[in-house]
Amino acid sequence: MEPLRPSDHHDSKRESITQPKLNAVGWLRFGWRQLTSMRTALVLLLLLAVAAIPGSLVPQRSADPNGVIRFKRNNPDLFPILDGLQLFDTYSSAWFSAIYLLLFISLIGCVIPRTLHHWRALRAAPPATPARLNRLVGFTERQAEGQVDDVLDDGERVLRRQGYRVVRYGDSISAERGYIRETGNLVFHFSLVLVLIAVGFLGGFRYYGQRVIVEGQTFTNQLTSYDSFSPGRFFDESRLDPFSIRLDEFVPVYDLDTTTGFPIALDYTAAVTIVEQGGEREEEIKVNQPVGIGSTTTYLLGNGFAPWITVRDAAGTAVFSQPVPFLPQDSNLTSLGIIKVPDGLDQQVGLIGFFYPSAAQLESGALTSLFPEPDQPVVTLNAFVGDLGINDGVPRNVYALNTDSLTQLTGGDSGTESIILGMGDSAQLPSGLGSVEFTSLPRFVSVEIHHDPTQAVVLVAALLALAGLLTSLFVPRRRLWVAAAARDGVVDLQYAGLSRGDDPGLEAAVSQLAQQHEQAISGRTSR
Repeated sequence: MEPLRPSDHHDSKRESITQPKLNAVGWLRFGWRQLTSMRTALVLLLLLAVAAIPGSLVPQRSADPNGVIRFKRNNPDLFPILDGLQLFDTYSSAWFSAIYLLLFISLIGCVIPRTLHHWRALRAAPPATPARLNRLVGFTERQAEGQVDDVLDDGERVLRRQGYRVVRYGDSISAERGYIRETGNLVFHFSLVLVLIAVGFLGGFRYYGQRVIVEGQTFTNQLTSYDSFSPGRFFDESRLDPFSIRLDEFVPVYDLDTTTGFPIALDYTAAVTIVEQGGEREEEIKVNQPVGIGSTTTYLLGNGFAPWITVRDAAGTAVFSQPVPFLPQDSNLTSLGIIKVPDGLDQQVGLIGFFYPSAAQLESGALTSLFPEPDQPVVTLNAFVGDLGINDGVPRNVYALNTDSLTQLTGGDSGTESIILGMGDSAQLPSGLGSVEFTSLPRFVSVEIHHDPTQAVVLVAALLALAGLLTSLFVPRRRLWVAAAARDGVVDLQYAGLSRGDDPGLEAAVSQLAQQHEQAISGRTSR
């Protein structure tokens, strides 16, 4: 006898079954569900961290424009490729912004439905007592004297003292606690959203700028006073806090490393006077000790020497007299400086200078500095004449001198030795142009004034995220039940529990409930 098999009619019907096709709305719904899944949010968060890596590998235009210029000069072939990929503007690039926005949308779309579901769960009553508690964790049986209602009332009071939500179902109690675990999870994710909002929106109001301040000089917090300035997209000049900073003194502390023979910096202290809101106060700024002024924070970035250079014309009239910050080139503060004299002489004069705080001559005849303190300060100058390009309307770097169209008068291939000046010395410029003098030696500091309204919000969000994460990790969500039945003048009690997830303390919690319930009953009957 042949075995039974489906009819041909059923075979043809099975072969005709096809999966439904998604229309445009269906594909949009499918895409939205994929985007708002927790897995996608975690992947996007990882991508955001990876996408931020180029910002630490190459200089950024917003933070280090001079570094970008140096990178272009040192890597002329690689620069156009990286620039085309927007790596020098990593945090404002199209691809970084796309990841950022997708992560923001994903988190919002993931958290809001979970919040609504959690809110409904908080308002719902604990579930009814299972019929067979002996199948659950920590099943315990006890007996008590008295009436069922009185015994269950004692059980309710014990559970409420332990923080449970309690509901009576007939002759049993259903108790539940631990919803704060999910609350902590939601707080953690909302904190991430808060960080994204703070960085994405409030970050548009921040700004930071750098300024070189020479001893005795004052910086006023206005846009034209900054050497470089990086505003956020929502920056408004009228929001700059009115204050000024005067550098009274800069004191470095050095020591000699006996193993290498090189000097090491132990401490830097900039003594400043701050004027704000009509008051004046003295402060000290150190490398890891910034000073708060209004809504800004002032950091100490660097320091060096600013030799006071005086240039006089042939008649002895000073046409240039001011401290010139020389940028350090090594740990001994051998420094490079540029002096530009566009007016007052027969020709425009540019001077490229090297400063040696503790000058010594090498066997080759070149000078070097042995120590960063000014034991024997010397300035050497190479003079150039010609059009400095100052009056052609194109911004020029005050720390660079383009010598392509200039004629060199001293040093190099000019046939004339460089001008060498000790402090207080003067020398004549070639061609009867006048004279140059190394007048004095003040110091300078480089400071950064930073206004960031996101700091407080990010700090609060970080603390909330930490609290939410700890709560979601260490607070168990559990349910406990107490069932009572009257028999021969006694009450039979059953206790059991159930947890959502791993809860190694559940069995002990059930045992503790039974013990405390028994004590509560004994305390009531003994009164």
